[in-house]
Amino acid sequence: MTPKRPFAPPKTIIPVASGKGGVGKSLFSANLAVALARMGHSTIAVDLDLGGANLHTCLGMPNALPGIGDLLKSNTGKATDLLVQTPIPQLRFLPGDGQAPFMANLSHGQRVRLIRAVRDLPARYVILDLGAGTSFNTLNLFGISTSGIVVTTFETTAVMNSMMFLRNFIFRMLSGIACKDEKTFSRLLEAFEQPGNDGTTTLQGLTAILESVNPALAASAAQFCGRFRPRIVFNMGDHPDELAVLHKITAALKNGLSMAPEYLGFLFHDHEVRQAAKNRETLLIHRPSCSFSSGMVRIAERVDRAWDGPMPDSPARLVQETRAAYTTMARYAPWEKAAG
Repeated sequence: MTPKRPFAPPKTIIPVASGKGGVGKSLFSANLAVALARMGHSTIAVDLDLGGANLHTCLGMPNALPGIGDLLKSNTGKATDLLVQTPIPQLRFLPGDGQAPFMANLSHGQRVRLIRAVRDLPARYVILDLGAGTSFNTLNLFGISTSGIVVTTFETTAVMNSMMFLRNFIFRMLSGIACKDEKTFSRLLEAFEQPGNDGTTTLQGLTAILESVNPALAASAAQFCGRFRPRIVFNMGDHPDELAVLHKITAALKNGLSMAPEYLGFLFHDHEVRQAAKNRETLLIHRPSCSFSSGMVRIAERVDRAWDGPMPDSPARLVQETRAAYTTMARYAPWEKAAG
């Protein structure tokens, strides 16, 4: 009689992206991985910012480690052989392309192999730190899961770029579905090239095009879009009132992409972030009481509690939580409230 295998907890892969650089994406990815590991979960942080790998700095790890770049260039070996144990129990690290530069533009075969390698990583949580912007590599890797995190600040350009990232991601996924049929793919490309003010570049317009040409592919596209849930994190915030922008973001994504974003967290601007970076410190470990670390713990707890399901009323919840955190901060540092 074959012995039963022990129960294995589900694996959750969380891609983390941003519409532009400089919004703290890698810092967020590193500390989310640390927080989940400190909660007792086996966690792997993966540096997939190919061409600009720097997750190691946020984890206090050296750069001279073989990683993803070496794996893809050698065509042999396994990603698990490259995992590095960090000083934090339960947290391992898969480096990027530190020893194998020029990996920013992957071939189709390399991309497929990379996605398979990521899906095979043995951990409860796998955090993917993707490159900033909307390269095909980043868009494809963001689609490895039905939910992903987009990190932004409140700067207008950052917010606009985060929405553009989600738009390009959806269009990239639709193209991947439509390419299974030459006629459908050609018709979709024609729609992409039309001026953006004629309505064809909305998700509804593109879905209608797919429906008119190939209903079966249209159904596949609708199924994908229906189950995808983007989670947005605001970094470097100064005051809860900045969250007044939520209704504009929600309306823009709903009207343009038929997408209902969920708001995962708000991280206050914290001068200790810069000090930790100078000292190559991991914030949650070396500065656990700072406002950024407190915010990361709240986000990690929400991820662990509710990632696989919907997050109802997330705008109202985020506003309420952020105001409470701001009040607590002001109680201990009233001059910060006055400055805000």
